[in-house]
Amino acid sequence: MTNADELSPMSNSLIDPFGRTVDYLRLSVTDRCNLRCTYCMAEDMTFLPRQQILSLEELRDVASAFVELGVRKIRLTGGEPLIRRDIIKLVSAISVLPGLDEVTMTTNGMLLPKMAQPLKDAGMNRLNISIDSLQPDRFKTLTRVGDLDVWYKGIRAAKKAKFAKLKLNAVILAGFNDDEVLDLARYAVDNQMDISFIEEMPLGDISSHDRADTQITSQSIRHQLDREFDLTDSVETTGGPSRYVRIAGSTSKIGFISPMSNNFCESCNRVRMTAEGRLLLCLGNENSMDLREVIRSHPGDSAILRAKIVEALQNKPERHEFDLNRTDIVRFMNMTGG
Repeated sequence: MTNADELSPMSNSLIDPFGRTVDYLRLSVTDRCNLRCTYCMAEDMTFLPRQQILSLEELRDVASAFVELGVRKIRLTGGEPLIRRDIIKLVSAISVLPGLDEVTMTTNGMLLPKMAQPLKDAGMNRLNISIDSLQPDRFKTLTRVGDLDVWYKGIRAAKKAKFAKLKLNAVILAGFNDDEVLDLARYAVDNQMDISFIEEMPLGDISSHDRADTQITSQSIRHQLDREFDLTDSVETTGGPSRYVRIAGSTSKIGFISPMSNNFCESCNRVRMTAEGRLLLCLGNENSMDLREVIRSHPGDSAILRAKIVEALQNKPERHEFDLNRTDIVRFMNMTGG
């Protein structure tokens, strides 16, 4: 085994060139999904060959290395993470890593009717559940194949399992679902859940719509919410990019994720690992390191893996530069890892 100190100065925290501490890993377990959301992927997708995807053991080793370097929160993403075979085993293995504060997941909710309780039993702390419309026909249009009744069953199963927190995520598109902002917020409040409204990002070429025409800002969304709710700015954070407001008379929070209109890069504390083992240092840049090659060339050598992670972090850019009029990042969101 190689001594990590011989490879790179190691510490119990990851610091990027701009002084930001990285303590949050978004770990993709698959690029595949059981939905085909229009803003996330093309209708006809080509997915990665299975041999290119990290094994469960490799994913566990990646998670362990990051935790040893000071990461305190891991979010499992996809594609849709719940379609990954034996995902419950991976959750169980990650949730017991010494020093990890919580393991969470972003899911579309379609498999939660059967998997919510096993996830909770395996050590999952919180869930983010995607929902872009509460109208059955529109939900099917936006997801291309989704059944809203199944989504509701998933919500009921998640509530019954008693996760520490459930949060909804909604990508708002002008002309598609911006008339449902209040309905989505009411549903979250009525069910004691948080909700984050997300600006669409130009990731991957799509044919379903022109992103320049569907862009709606977080400020515009908040103006809608202000008509009904008494909102107060909050400094609370769950470790991600959401900027939250509190709702008077409610335990729910509303978050705004504004990669287009209100860049949150100055407080970025996260990196992403794709299902094929690319360490993405920024959502809106192609800076990355192939950690799969490291893992498979040096199986079981945690010291080398940690050293490569430290090395990669020195290339983390200061900020992303999105432009709705062009698609600089050709990978779709399902390839990016949530």
